[in-house]
Amino acid sequence: MSEFLKVASGWLWGLPLLVLLLGGGVFFTFYSRFLPFLYLGHGVRVLLGKYDDERAPGEVSHFQALCSALSGTVGMGNVAGVAIAVTTGGPGALFWMWVCALVGMATKFFTCSLSIMYRGTDDAGQVQGGPMYFIIEGLGPKWKPLAVMFCICGMFGCLPLLQSNQLTQIVRDMFFEPYGLFVGSEDRVNFGNGLFGLCVALLVGSVIIGGIKRIGRVAAWLVPGMVILYAVCALVILGGHLSEIPDALASIFKYAFSGEAVAGGALGTVIMIGVQRAAFSNEAGMGTEAMAHGAAKTREPIREGMVAMLGPMIDTLIVCTITGLVILVTGVSEAGGEDGVILTARAFKEGIPGAGPYLLLICVLFLSFSSMIGFSYYVTKCGCFLFGSRARIPLAIFYLAAIVISAVVAMDDVINFLDVSFGLMAVPTILSSLLLAPKVMQAARKYFGGLNG
Repeated sequence: MSEFLKVASGWLWGLPLLVLLLGGGVFFTFYSRFLPFLYLGHGVRVLLGKYDDERAPGEVSHFQALCSALSGTVGMGNVAGVAIAVTTGGPGALFWMWVCALVGMATKFFTCSLSIMYRGTDDAGQVQGGPMYFIIEGLGPKWKPLAVMFCICGMFGCLPLLQSNQLTQIVRDMFFEPYGLFVGSEDRVNFGNGLFGLCVALLVGSVIIGGIKRIGRVAAWLVPGMVILYAVCALVILGGHLSEIPDALASIFKYAFSGEAVAGGALGTVIMIGVQRAAFSNEAGMGTEAMAHGAAKTREPIREGMVAMLGPMIDTLIVCTITGLVILVTGVSEAGGEDGVILTARAFKEGIPGAGPYLLLICVLFLSFSSMIGFSYYVTKCGCFLFGSRARIPLAIFYLAAIVISAVVAMDDVINFLDVSFGLMAVPTILSSLLLAPKVMQAARKYFGGLNG
């Protein structure tokens, strides 16, 4: 099974998704004629509540919708994912993460505008948005198999396997092993990891049982604070290594167009890893962002599309960049032997001696927790589309069980399983968005024309 997942992930994230995600993003960017990018300031004003309407259909505000989306994206992908990108794809992988973020902004504009434009209702009469709904409402019932495919992949691709796995790993590395807790035999190690996973699952369950409204409220409080804390810590490290920053930036551009920093020397590998990790970081084109923004209280699809565009900018262009620079300027990636969150922990230890690893642990706890509550909404929403709203509690239990299980499995298997399931979500999302793109541009020209008027 491990070998199958590895092969399937390698094929899927080769040319197929490279063309779909990058090609789709480039198409949306040029098809829009950069129009949404000219109104980013307007998107910020929408985010800050200038156009909020409590009487509009939906469940959460624009700000809560973005925070709910960011709670899933600003997480372990920014800490462990960037470390994986640098160690497996070299510094140049960061450049391709930037490219994906820029075109991903256009992708999110289209997918999240559609999530409001073609909202549907579930079997309980609640207004819902997301790819499964804009596929059926926008393209017609004959396209339902595409919506079903998205939901099946989403139920598994959005499980919090990486978050739980990496959070458990850093807690084991910093507490269990130094203090001799749950060490020795494999059974003792797995028991300790599973016990910690159970505690995390209970904490996550206390939030997600309240649905998107409670998730939105918690995320609106949690996400801004954790981003600021993580950014301040990272900037302190960068401030102590100012002289190394120019070389770090130069290495990103140097290795972006060569394969010198990866095994086999293949440029395609650098690009593939950058696209892969960017997709997990900002989720542009995956469809998860459309599910979160589809719950916003608004009657204007273009407004929510503008708010959604800010996601990749915050997530990848800012948070992922400072993580990558911290790893590069501290030189920890050159030593080898470590990957994921442990490598980032070494960078924090090097940059802030003594307190660094503990500060990162606090950040990781918040980042992981926020991702887990955000992803839970996606899993239950996909499952409820397939099985009905009565399945929400069983789906929540299934989700929480995955947190415990992923705390004891090998990370390579986790990454490959997520890559396959998550990657397949992009197929129905991008395909349907391309077909409905003219509808979005028609609404955008009318909306922006009214602003100019």
